[in-house]
Amino acid sequence: MNVMMLLGLVIAAGAVLSVQAAINGRLGQTVGVLRSSLLTFAVGALVTALLIFFFEPAQAVSLLDVPKWQLTGALFGVVYMLVMVGAVPVVGTAVATVAVIVGQLGMGMLIDNFGWLGNPAIELSGSRIVAMACLALALVFMYRSNTRAD
Repeated sequence: MNVMMLLGLVIAAGAVLSVQAAINGRLGQTVGVLRSSLLTFAVGALVTALLIFFFEPAQAVSLLDVPKWQLTGALFGVVYMLVMVGAVPVVGTAVATVAVIVGQLGMGMLIDNFGWLGNPAIELSGSRIVAMACLALALVFMYRSNTRAD
C-alpha cells in the first residue's frame, strides 16, 4: 500500500472518529457516559475478536508475553472514550475533535522529538511548531464561534 493511500485511510479513520464521537455523545446523554462507553467497547471487542479469529495470522508473541507497559494503551482508549462522550454534548463535535487533535499533535511531537516509547526520533522543527500554533488558534476560533452562537 502506498503512503498516499495509507494517509487517505488515516484521514477517513479520523472522520469516522468524529461521527463516533457525535453518536456516542448523544447516546451518553440518553443512557449515561459509562453505559455508552461500555457499548462501544463491547461491540469493539466482539468485532475485533471475530476479525482475529478469521483473519489474524499467528503471532510469535502473545499479549501475555509483551512488556506490560505496552498494554496501557487500552487504558488510554477508555480515558479518551469517557472524556469524548462527556465533552461532545457540551462543546460540540467539532471543538471536541479539534481539541483531541491538538492533544494528539502535541504529544505526538514530543514522542517524535524524544523517541519515546521505542519510536524513532524525529527532530522538532519550526514548521511543526507553526503547525501546532495554527491548530491551537483554530481551536480558539472554533470555540469562540460556539460561544457566540449561545
